[in-house]
Amino acid sequence: MPQQDPEIKRLTQAIDALRNHPFLRLNSTIAQQIWITFLRGMAFGLGSVLGATFLVYVLVQTLSQFEFIPILGDWAAQLIQQIENNR
Repeated sequence: MPQQDPEIKRLTQAIDALRNHPFLRLNSTIAQQIWITFLRGMAFGLGSVLGATFLVYVLVQTLSQFEFIPILGDWAAQLIQQIENNR
């Protein structure tokens, strides 16, 4: 079994390298993991809201240009007017 010694040594070195990895050191406690997960969730939520807001704005602006569709044009114009009044 002399071949196992170098393999075990390599495995031990790999495990030590994983233990010293910055990501695992960053999440060393449960409280830190919860905090980092919370911050990631907040960033994702903020990005989603900002992205959706931008897309709705572009959609409303585009729809307001279509005056040949009376229902959509009037609805979009009212929506834009309400948004501008709330500023």
